Amino acid sequence: MQHPAPVDPLFLSFQLALAGRYSIDRELGRGGMGIVYLAREVHLDRLVAIKLLPPERGREPGFRDRFIREARLAAKLSHPNIIPIHAVEETGGFVYYVMAFVDGETLANRVRTRGPLPSSEGARVLREVAWALAYAHGQGLVHRDVKPDNILLEATTNRVLVADFGIAAAAGDALEGISGTPEFMSPEQALGRPLDARSDLYGLGATAFFAFSGRFPFEGSSATEILAKQVTESPPSLSSLGLTVPRKLASLVDRCLAKDPDQRPANAQALAEQLSVALDQRREIPAALRAFVKRYGRLDGGGTLISALALLPVSVAVAMTQGAVGGFATFIFGATAAPLAYLTWAARRVSMLGFAHRDLTPAFKAEIEQAREELSVELRRVPSRLERALPRFNKIVFALGLTSVAAWITVAIVGYPERQIRALGYLFNLWPFAITAGTFGTLLLLAMRQRHRDVDTEFWAGVWNGRIGRLAFSIARKLVGSRLHPSAMTHRATELSLGMAAEE
Repeated sequence: MQHPAPVDPLFLSFQLALAGRYSIDRELGRGGMGIVYLAREVHLDRLVAIKLLPPERGREPGFRDRFIREARLAAKLSHPNIIPIHAVEETGGFVYYVMAFVDGETLANRVRTRGPLPSSEGARVLREVAWALAYAHGQGLVHRDVKPDNILLEATTNRVLVADFGIAAAAGDALEGISGTPEFMSPEQALGRPLDARSDLYGLGATAFFAFSGRFPFEGSSATEILAKQVTESPPSLSSLGLTVPRKLASLVDRCLAKDPDQRPANAQALAEQLSVALDQRREIPAALRAFVKRYGRLDGGGTLISALALLPVSVAVAMTQGAVGGFATFIFGATAAPLAYLTWAARRVSMLGFAHRDLTPAFKAEIEQAREELSVELRRVPSRLERALPRFNKIVFALGLTSVAAWITVAIVGYPERQIRALGYLFNLWPFAITAGTFGTLLLLAMRQRHRDVDTEFWAGVWNGRIGRLAFSIARKLVGSRLHPSAMTHRATELSLGMAAEE
């Protein structure tokens, strides 16, 4: 027989104190700052969240007065990305404040349950938090406890809202002057020094580090150890962790985590603007360049496949009628001149729209970064045993094929007695096996790596950014001549490329 769960005496006494005004439904969570309850405001018939401060702290006159003063300052904030506080009160010895209920989850819960955020989603979340901080700083209020648990993601709109503005200062130890969460505290905060808005930027940098990596910049067995690291050690660079975070975004996070406040972004608004640049970078790539990168700048369509399959029998047919030299020339032409002709046509097409060869680099880079973000949501990001073994297999097969070919060439040039040739028969027959096994192994490896990387786009980026691409554009430029059209952009394509390079 199951016994009913014991009723929390604090829940009953708090509900009794709120009777007639709020009807508590259930507990949403608890932490060092107290307990959060979901309740319904009786007169307005709306859901609210009530944060109850620890009763033992609420009975301390100095703490109670300081907390109410700070909470009422936070209640004056009105911003789309800040959870509004409806009331700050003390009733029957309880000190609490009532805020809007957000149907969603905290950023901390989102990362713990579904893994690190993709870079574009993370940049959006950080930008909205920066907007909220910029507004609060403009009102003279520093948060002092920016962390994933104080950032909520609304389920229906995906809007980001920040909670607990200024509350950490009221809950801190007045003697030591230290308040906040050790994993997200700035060095000056850990030392108990006076704080300004740049301390919140450090907390946002630590939050971004957690959002993108799923770990804290500094970890330790105790709060004291973590605080000591915050003051004395440099955090690892986000780009050094092998994550799929663009370098520009990773650099912003690293700047926020600078020990010296002067080396951090000037203010939250400046940080939000830089995050906007990181978010809008791909949208600045013109549609013509995106189409080139995804479609007509590649030789991977159905026509290419049919041409490749038809090349060998056509070459054999030419050899039968025109001789071996004609067949060989046909094969070489089909394997080199025809692809170059197509690439030249593609280069001519994009040149006619006013774009240059240098404009392809940011376009391919944006496409590769977007693919990395999409592939980063895959549950299996670590290469499997088969994927790690295939390169070794292909090397062995390649070596066997070369050995077989070398044996044939040696016999053809030097000559061996027929008895020795028969003894090397197995070696001579290795090349068909090597070609078949090597082709199969290579295709299988590419297919498996495609799950983690956009191998196709990376290959064509190498082609177009290399000598072949430059040659195709050089020929196309001579063919186009003076028939160039201005680019359908608010600024020139090459200016876009140079500007993006300068930002990096």
